[in-house]
Amino acid sequence: MKAPASGDTDDAKSPETTESLQASAIFEATLREEATSAPGRLKPVERLGKLLFFDRRLSEPMGQACAVCHGPEVGWTGPSLLINLTGSVYEGAVRGRFGNRKPPSSAYATQAPILHRVTPGQPDFVGGNFWDGRATGEELGNPAADQAQGPFLNPVEQNNPSEAAVVAKVCGGPYGDLFRAVWGARICGDVPLAYDNIARSIAAYEGSREVNAFSSKYDAYLAGRARLSSQEQWGLKLFEGKANCDNCHTSQRGPGGEPPLFTDYTFENLGVPRNLLNPWYWQLQFNPDGPFWIDLGLGGFLQTRQDYAPSARANLGRVKVPTLRNVDKRPFPGFTKAYAHNGYFKSLESVVHFYNTRDVLPVCTGSTSGMPGVDCWPMPEVGLNINTRELGNLGLSPQEEQAIVAFLRTLSDGYFQ
Repeated sequence: MKAPASGDTDDAKSPETTESLQASAIFEATLREEATSAPGRLKPVERLGKLLFFDRRLSEPMGQACAVCHGPEVGWTGPSLLINLTGSVYEGAVRGRFGNRKPPSSAYATQAPILHRVTPGQPDFVGGNFWDGRATGEELGNPAADQAQGPFLNPVEQNNPSEAAVVAKVCGGPYGDLFRAVWGARICGDVPLAYDNIARSIAAYEGSREVNAFSSKYDAYLAGRARLSSQEQWGLKLFEGKANCDNCHTSQRGPGGEPPLFTDYTFENLGVPRNLLNPWYWQLQFNPDGPFWIDLGLGGFLQTRQDYAPSARANLGRVKVPTLRNVDKRPFPGFTKAYAHNGYFKSLESVVHFYNTRDVLPVCTGSTSGMPGVDCWPMPEVGLNINTRELGNLGLSPQEEQAIVAFLRTLSDGYFQ
């Protein structure tokens, strides 16, 4: 979800939000299913993970569930239109505390491999979770499980004081019996193991067919159950050809016939500008650099690892290539989603236009230089390691940009059951 950020030291509970109330409703419905022995298609460990994912009690103060930042109705990413329109970073359990990045999608995240070098001795990496790859998967065997532990003790997210506090809430809560049934009657007496298994349960749910549905129009098209429009077909051809999208966002089936994931789980610096509305810039308690902070991405994480530090400079500014599945999923047509690791872009059209014209339009130099995206683009946040091989001057016409967007809209789950 987010790396530590700062804010107010007041531990007052944040006001109820629509996102928090929606999480609570799903949590209560899942509890009712459990009580009536009608658990649906989920395995016991997946049901347990779902309860954990939507449980607002697992923060201090209460109110912050995983789902507050990862809403199913928007493709398991940020579910607030207002936040997406502005800084794109979500408030934690403590009022006034924000992290530094937009929530990535938690769908299809379990498919990522453990973080490792693409080629031994070379600086390119693949795998891990979080935008900077720091949830490597080395601890629990899956990056999504490592990631699930991060928010619990993060002071700008769920703000729990200790692993023991989280375990006590789970073991003493309304689904404590399910936790013991899944992981053993004595599990609550072993806090470190229980804490690890809480994270493994969340990852199990994130890896379930409920989250990774593979039920988009494009999936139906691959199965011969739907036809793409002429514009969508044109967009697919461009996606796999002239626009170079398929180089990182793989659209082909896996070697065993697996559905395409639309990411290769590598890292790139696309030259995205800073999002000046990001509240992290003013979280001075946790961000001493204030408005001068620069997001170093994967390179920043590699600097903290002695074994990987020699490759840090070659990865400054690089962030995780996200899946494009559900990239346009939204609860209603006018709902705004935020794109890129910092939420700078507010529409698919603007993202595609940036990929097409980043190196064609001049750099914006001030208030008189014109409109960003029309006359110029702001300078990149990190000027090193920018991918100039595959994007920046694609030579796409406006109609070709629109066709690519039309194709991207076929990737939303829920087209069929």
